[in-house]
Amino acid sequence: MIFESVTSIPEFERDFKKLSKKFRTLKNDLKTFIETQLFIYHKRKIDNGGIFRIPGLDFESPAVYKARKFACKSLKGKGVHSGIRVIYAYFEDRDRIEFIEIYYKKKDSTDCDRKRIKKYYSRKSSRRLNPGVEFF
Repeated sequence: MIFESVTSIPEFERDFKKLSKKFRTLKNDLKTFIETQLFIYHKRKIDNGGIFRIPGLDFESPAVYKARKFACKSLKGKGVHSGIRVIYAYFEDRDRIEFIEIYYKKKDSTDCDRKRIKKYYSRKSSRRLNPGVEFF
C-alpha cells in the first residue's frame, strides 16, 4: 500500500455501503483514488485543484481534506466531475489516511458533515489517537 495505513470511521463505512449499492464500481474507484489522487497530492506534493484542506476547524492536526475530483466509472461520461465527494483526515506523522465521509453531491445536498469531523478530531475528542477500521 502507498500509505502506512488506510482506515475509516464507522459512519464512513455506512455511507460507503449505501453508495456502493447505487454505484457498483465504487470500491475499485476508491482504490484508484487512493493510488492516484491521494498519492499525487500527499506524496508527490502536486496540487491539481481537486483536493483542498477544510478551513475553520478548531484543530490543526490531523489535517482534514475534501476531495472534489473523484472519478466514478458507474457515472459514465462524468470523469472526475462525478459529484462524489470524499472527506478524509491525513495523519502526516503516521502516514495514515482515515476516511470520514463519502457522499453524492446533488442540488439539494448539504456540504460535509462538520459535526462528524469535530466529533472525531476536535481538541476535546479522545478518539483522535485511536486507529480507525482498516479499510482495504
